Amino acid sequence: MSAQQAQAELIEEFGLFDNWMDRYQYIIDMGKQLPAFLEELKTPETKIQGCQSNVWIHHESRADSVHFEATSDAAIVSGLIAVLMRIYNDRPAREIVATQPTFLEELGLDKHLSPTRSNGLHAMLKHIYAVAEQQAVSG
Repeated sequence: MSAQQAQAELIEEFGLFDNWMDRYQYIIDMGKQLPAFLEELKTPETKIQGCQSNVWIHHESRADSVHFEATSDAAIVSGLIAVLMRIYNDRPAREIVATQPTFLEELGLDKHLSPTRSNGLHAMLKHIYAVAEQQAVSG
């Protein structure tokens, strides 16, 4: 499944919910399913600036993809991380760079998140793209 297909599937899933309270709960539930994040990965280098909550994103380059691990101390932000991981994790760097986050507008996330959460989401996206761009150039 490509990143574009992952976005389309996510948009379809969110379409099953009638209201934003149910969508928020779904996002929170997604966050609860994130893999455990090792404490030793919580370093100043992996901490994302621009997020109201504490967010850490660790990455490693693999032969043909970029692997991300991430966590937050806030439930809704953990869910947003899960959304991003579903779309961008373990994908080739060039695919990550080429995949615009159309799900933000299509789901209405930018409209329904507080400004600080929206800023944090964009900070996480910026970091993911920066990592992928760096790997695409060097890979």
